[in-house]
Formats: sequence, C-alpha cells, structure tokens
Amino acid sequence: MSGAPIDVVAALIRDNAGRYLITRRRKGTHLEGLWEFPGGKREPDESLEESLGRELTEELGASFAVDDRVETIRWAYPEKIVVLHFFNCRLAAGTIAPQEGQLMEWVAPKDLRRFDFPPADAALLSRLEAGR
Repeated sequence: MSGAPIDVVAALIRDNAGRYLITRRRKGTHLEGLWEFPGGKREPDESLEESLGRELTEELGASFAVDDRVETIRWAYPEKIVVLHFFNCRLAAGTIAPQEGQLMEWVAPKDLRRFDFPPADAALLSRLEAGR
C-alpha cells in the first residue's frame, strides 16, 4: 500500500420516514457490489462540502445542502488508505434519481445491516442503528 490517504465524502440523507438513502457500488469499481452512502472522492481543489455537493448531483441528479459532519473514519484497505468524511445532507432542489445505473434503496436504521457495506462503515452503522 502506498500513496497519500484519499479523502472520500459520503452523505447521510434521510427521508421524512427517517430512512437513509444508500446506493450499490457499480461493477468495475473498488468494492463493487457493496452498499454505501452516496458520495465519492474529493478533488484536490475542492473543500469536503463542495466535493460532496458535486458528487451527489453527479450520482443522484438533484442538488443537496451539505450540513454538519457526523463522523470521520480512517481506514486502511490492502491497496489504499481512505479517510471517510460523513455529512448529514438534505435535498435542496430537484428529484433524486440514480444517474449512473446504480441501485438505490431507502432503508430504516434498524435494517441497514441487512445490506453488505464496506468494513470501514461498521462503526457508523452501529451508531445509526442506535439512533446516534
């Protein structure tokens, strides 16, 4: 494993029923087939919040307000180190619809563990499941 850690941003988007929006990683991507909170890699010239806004519009076709940071997790995979920044987000304008052919689900906190997430998300899933 080499190189600088990669900043990754992810959104915790809830609907009026309190469910979280999750998407499935596409074939041919790192950790393909696993479920995740939508987001992506930060570009060098972006703030974390700018990056997350851009990624969400690219992936979900709508505009989002990026609110407070919920958690930051540093995780070492065999091939790279990532620093995951999770933010609460809310729909600002438009309609949420997958733009890249990815599967999308709205899931109650108690049901999140029924989906296969990357190991880096385990602590956050426990926290969300517990309502924190």
